[in-house]
Amino acid sequence: MTYQLTIEPLGQTIEVAEGQTILDASLRAGIYLPHACCHGLCATCKVQITDGEVEHGAASTFALMDVEREDGKCLACCATLQGDLTIEADIDEEPDARVLPVRDFDGSVSRIESLTPTIKGVWIELDAPGGMDFQAGQYVNLQLPGGEESRAFSIASPPSQRGEIELNIRRVPGGRGTTWVHDELKVGDRVRLTGPYGRFFVRRSAARPMLFIAGGSGLSSPRSMILDLLADGCSEHLTLVYGARSRDELYYHAEFEALAARHANFSYVPALSDAGADAGWTGARGFAHEVARARFDNDFRGLKAYLCGPPAMIEACIATLMQGRLFERDIHTEKFLSAADAAGAARSPLFRSL
Repeated sequence: MTYQLTIEPLGQTIEVAEGQTILDASLRAGIYLPHACCHGLCATCKVQITDGEVEHGAASTFALMDVEREDGKCLACCATLQGDLTIEADIDEEPDARVLPVRDFDGSVSRIESLTPTIKGVWIELDAPGGMDFQAGQYVNLQLPGGEESRAFSIASPPSQRGEIELNIRRVPGGRGTTWVHDELKVGDRVRLTGPYGRFFVRRSAARPMLFIAGGSGLSSPRSMILDLLADGCSEHLTLVYGARSRDELYYHAEFEALAARHANFSYVPALSDAGADAGWTGARGFAHEVARARFDNDFRGLKAYLCGPPAMIEACIATLMQGRLFERDIHTEKFLSAADAAGAARSPLFRSL
């Protein structure tokens, strides 16, 4: 059985299968609805029902209060249709966003490499002819054994390599998904993933110098973006500030040094935050936001900033950028949340998109 879902203010109507969530149906139809945790905990995907009924599913009473349910609101990531439905969603126009419907992909693990003591590089060759079409900066959901759970991982390879995508996966202590990847997944294994997801992509139409700040495996999205921009002949200046605790956690270091040597419009600034580690290190020391502040003399005006990494790093970077007079419209983020982090993924009431 299927139902009709009308999404305002777009005025578009799509088919939704019984038991399928509003968010999943919309993304598979190429319609982006704002979302974050996808577990009914953060309220980013809250929409207004104007006609029809839903089953609220696993929506948290903190993210969707009883009074909001009575007022006709629901969380798109959890809500399933009980009949034909009309909703109003907060959808912004993004001139640089491509319309890429979410699809399921099967593939085989073609390579696994230890990039650092805690991060594995996993390459997946996709069965689909032509591979996956995606924008640099987007992510996929990798299905875990059993098929009932999945985990989100950003794509580290550029869109030109769409037939074989690369994921950089950090081991999360006690994490089911990352433990499986690090301890059990092997070359030749069959896997299923879904994508592309996300609105973390380069706003090329802005035609401004770009600052990328990454921490840990958060390097994956900026790497995809930078490789794509340089291959496409981007003329704006690109700066990558990449932070790690110690030298052995700093991966793709030689690749970025080589890119900086070849491209006059690309600067690479690696930084180590553990002051006591790697006595022979001659590069920058400190946290990524501190190193960025020093690099730009606390003046970030005129830039477009792209931040990718753990939540604490993102928050510190946002504060630093704003102190240096760069504001929300020019700051774009991708927080790396573990499954355990999802409950703390609430959006700030001070910002529309951060």
